[in-house]
Formats: sequence, structure tokens, C-alpha cells
Amino acid sequence: MSETPVPADRTPVAARDRGDLLEIAAGPYRAGISLVGATVEHLTVDGRDLLVRNPESGPMRLYRGAVVAPWPNRIGDGRYTWDGQEIQTALTEPDRGNALHGLVSFQAFVPVSVSGDEVVLRTELFPSPGYPFHLLLTVRHAVEPEAGLVSTVTALNLGGQDAPYGVCPHPYLVAGPEPLDTWSLTMGAGTVMTVTEDRLLPTGTAPVGPGDPFDFRSPRPIADLFIDHAFTDLVREDDGTFRVRLDAPGGTGVEMSAGTECSWLQVHTGDRPEPEENRLGLAVEPMTCPPDAFRSGTDVVRLAPGQQHEASWSIRGW
Repeated sequence: MSETPVPADRTPVAARDRGDLLEIAAGPYRAGISLVGATVEHLTVDGRDLLVRNPESGPMRLYRGAVVAPWPNRIGDGRYTWDGQEIQTALTEPDRGNALHGLVSFQAFVPVSVSGDEVVLRTELFPSPGYPFHLLLTVRHAVEPEAGLVSTVTALNLGGQDAPYGVCPHPYLVAGPEPLDTWSLTMGAGTVMTVTEDRLLPTGTAPVGPGDPFDFRSPRPIADLFIDHAFTDLVREDDGTFRVRLDAPGGTGVEMSAGTECSWLQVHTGDRPEPEENRLGLAVEPMTCPPDAFRSGTDVVRLAPGQQHEASWSIRGW
């Protein structure tokens, strides 16, 4: 069958590299969500960016705004054991020999519903040699005039065996136009996970006491501190919510919150070798399980056939 030629006066329109961009808005908030990965491409309050943006074209950069599942963070060597199965998944962080950030961040999602202030997207994760389990993931992103962006990820096990599961978001928060080193961080955590310098794999835990470099129970500037650590024993409100707050010197700021389903929190100052990428925003990742959980088993969700798991978080700014 012959192809229909393109008229000489028309140029084919290139498809957007990360799929359609869905815009939602409510009150002072505006957000853009890509169909690839259900990625939060941008979030603004009164026109000010609350997140570091991706480039306009090409793949998502450094997992900015990603939904990370079915495991957060890393699996050392990409190798884990589940119910007697020895499983090897692809090393997506080859320089460190790790499997990084799950399997769905670059996968296409389809819209279930789209309105002016909410999108619901869905993708099916079929069994593969590195993750022989069958999940249906549904992501809801909604903006509310007071709460800001509220995101919920629901995983349903479609398969016939129990599946290991974990999830987190991966936004880089922006407090204001001033450098990250000048932002004040408020974050209550009683325990930090220690990691190897070369591979960022867990070696144990340590208490975070008064005066510790990671003690941000009271707000103080990040300064030149390097953070790429997971925290637990999080300080929570009466309803179980924990909050991470950033304040810029000019009076603007951003806050992320999550509930009891997220018992771990990864924080990263975004240090990069490229000067134009270095310390642009603070990665704040509420996680249902810690780094390397598929090997340690710590807080991994066991998702039985037909069972679903839900986790939510929100971002607001001023």
C-alpha cells in the first residue's frame, strides 16, 4: 500500500517526546502532566515555579517530576530474591551497578479521565524477566486552591502471585530564585540511613540527634551541606502527616507532605558535575520503603493477587 505524500507546503508535526502534556489548574496553581511516566513537568503558584523543569524535548532529565515504581531508589546489583525466585533486573545505573528507580518512569500512560483540575492516568506493567509480576498502576494528579498539587498512586496486582512493591515521587522542589544554599530546610527525622560513597547502598542506620548535620527539626539554611540520604522515624502531626518545608530568603517557599503509607524519606541536594545543573532544587521523595529494599526486605509491600495499595503526597507553595 502506497503512502500518502505530504503536501509541499506542509511540514510534518513532530510528536512531543514525552507524550501529550495535560494542563490542570485551580486557584493560584497550574500544573503540567506528561503522558509518559505520568510525570509532573511543572507546578507553579501565582506563576512561580515550585519544581525544577525538564528540558522541552528529549527524555525526562534526572527523574525530575517522576513517579517511581515498583521500587523506589536502588537495588544493588539489580539482583533480588522473592519467594525463592532469584531475579535479575537490568542495571539502569550502570556506573554504580544498580537498578535505579523502578520501571514506569519512561512508560506510556493513558488518560482515564481529564478535567480542568484533575487528570487520572493508567499504565499496565506486564511481567518481565527482571520483574515477573503483573501490575496495573493508576496515577491521579489534582490541583486544589489551598492544598496545591495532590498526587495518588494506586497499584493493583493483576497477577497470580504475590508481588513486591514500593513507590515514591521524585520532584526537585524550588523555594525561590535565590541559590539552594540560602534556603532554610525544616524536616524532622530521628534516623538516617548510612550509605557507601561509591554506590549509595545502605550500610546501616544512625540516630539524628541535636546538633547533627542532618538535624533540621528547627529551620536552618542548607548552606553547603551535601545530602543524598534516606531518613525514617519521621516527625508527624496528629493525623500521621509529615512535612518538609523550604523557605527562601525573599519570603517564598514550598512544602511537601505525605501520610503514614510513606515511612521513609529520601532527600538530595541535587549535586551534579555540570555547573548548569548543580543544586538547582532539593529532591524530596516520600518512599514506602528504603533504598535497596528488594534485597533487605525492609518495609516492602507484599501485594497479593487482586490486592491494591495506595500512597499519596502533596506539594504547595507561597
